[in-house]
Amino acid sequence: MRIAELAGRRVAVWGFGREGRAAIRALRARLPALPLALYCREDEAADARAFDPALTVYGHEPEAVALSAYDVVVKSPGISAYRPAVVTAQAQGTRFTSGTALWFAENPDARVAAVTGTKGKSTTTALLAHLARHLGVRTALAGNIGLPLLELLDERAELWAVELSSFQTGEAGPLELGVVTSLYEEHLDWHGSRERYVADKLKLADAARTLLVNGTQPNLLERTAAHPHRLPFGTAAGWHVADGTIRRGDAAVFELAALPAPGLHNALNACAALAALEALGLDAAAAAPALASFRPLPHRLQPLGERDGLDWINDSISTTPQATLAALDSLGGREVTVIVGGHDRGLDWSDFVAAAKDRARLRIVAQGANGPRIAQALRRAKAGVPLGEAEDFADAVAMARTVTPAGGVVLLSPGAPSFDQFKDYAERGRRFAELAGFGAQAATAIAGLGVA
Repeated sequence: MRIAELAGRRVAVWGFGREGRAAIRALRARLPALPLALYCREDEAADARAFDPALTVYGHEPEAVALSAYDVVVKSPGISAYRPAVVTAQAQGTRFTSGTALWFAENPDARVAAVTGTKGKSTTTALLAHLARHLGVRTALAGNIGLPLLELLDERAELWAVELSSFQTGEAGPLELGVVTSLYEEHLDWHGSRERYVADKLKLADAARTLLVNGTQPNLLERTAAHPHRLPFGTAAGWHVADGTIRRGDAAVFELAALPAPGLHNALNACAALAALEALGLDAAAAAPALASFRPLPHRLQPLGERDGLDWINDSISTTPQATLAALDSLGGREVTVIVGGHDRGLDWSDFVAAAKDRARLRIVAQGANGPRIAQALRRAKAGVPLGEAEDFADAVAMARTVTPAGGVVLLSPGAPSFDQFKDYAERGRRFAELAGFGAQAATAIAGLGVA
């Protein structure tokens, strides 16, 4: 559905985050006379009226009856498509769309490489844009990474490097290239089940002419085997990691020690970006040296610096136990205190508990809504790792500072979303930086967003 097709229809926007505001601006730019309703939180209503006085603003969540009064609802990504109110309104004829879907409809000829994955998608997308620009390709970096596509509605680029969450993969296409960095259990509260999450994530494959997948994950290879143009990364024949280097087949191309983003998982993200360039017909080997100048994304194993004789690392983006384990792996055998816990989505922590048993230099501070459940699992398994529980985030940081030996690392890698105490992971990361003594500005914005 193109924006022009909304003319003369009853239209509502649901959500007043950045995606919602981008949708309102785009609709006003193309259809200035279109009456628009907005559904948002009560505490957002005054700001929404100031943002656009012509809006009809409702400071509450719409029920099915309200949604059914509209022909089209432009829904923000965080609002589950499986909510009963949405399903009921759809059955009554209301059509739901999104900023992502509207942008793709407006740009059917754009050259798009879209990246998704449980973990690694933001870094891989940013790496892809960084490397393509190094080759002189005018590249847009946008999507779920922090810049809604509709904010770039009238921009032009030779290549669009777009991050898509599992909430957005079914709304994208056509794609020249789709990239799936990893596939674990996540967002069960939005999708309703693990199988639905996997199915929604892999809707990207349906839209992609060529599909690039993580060849180190057998389950991902199995689920994408039917794609007619599927390529793996991370395997010995292509871009992979071995002997301390990023390699293309037998050829060593880049030393891992020179990669600014630490950890094996980030090396694999670099392989994904290089393989994506190659799949797009660009010279990946020529771009590889630019990996050394990549600026790591904030809140993703972001070194904040040293305070009180301790190193502080902000990995607030970590929202799964597997991501926390990857963060710990990146620190080798150092003395580490990891702060875990947050909003409880019912994810399985058994792999984390099992891995904790083998880490002699690890301390764990559990906090947040699911902190007690994590602590209980560790005690039940008799993990033997020093364990503390804190009532809130500030107490957790203070406890970590106290129990970490000099020269050690305080790592925020929660393995859970932030919604129990914070608006989002970025706010949580900024608060961590403040409590550590660096100031919120230490957790800065993502470099390179937009077109360059």
